[in-house]
Amino acid sequence: MAAIQYYDVILKPVITEKSMAGMSEKKYTFLVHPEANKTQIKEAVEKMFEGTKVAKVNTMNQDGKTKRRGMVYGKTAKTKKAIVQLTEDSKEIEIFAGL
Repeated sequence: MAAIQYYDVILKPVITEKSMAGMSEKKYTFLVHPEANKTQIKEAVEKMFEGTKVAKVNTMNQDGKTKRRGMVYGKTAKTKKAIVQLTEDSKEIEIFAGL
């Protein structure tokens, strides 16, 4: 595959109760490109959101679920999730403001 650009890395934010509770500790959860690594995720967050400084990135791969339609079995797409921890002096990410 071609090189992944920073704007292709972060697909969308994950908004759940657990991810919203982590925001008080400056932890933000994103759905990311399945082939992106931790350094690419760190660069993408720092470039997309001005004033943010990433301390660490945790990633997890999720396999697709088995689904059935009639007698035919199939699988949904695999996904990758990243939990980004910002530094203490970093700015908040505005995309989550007002939620």
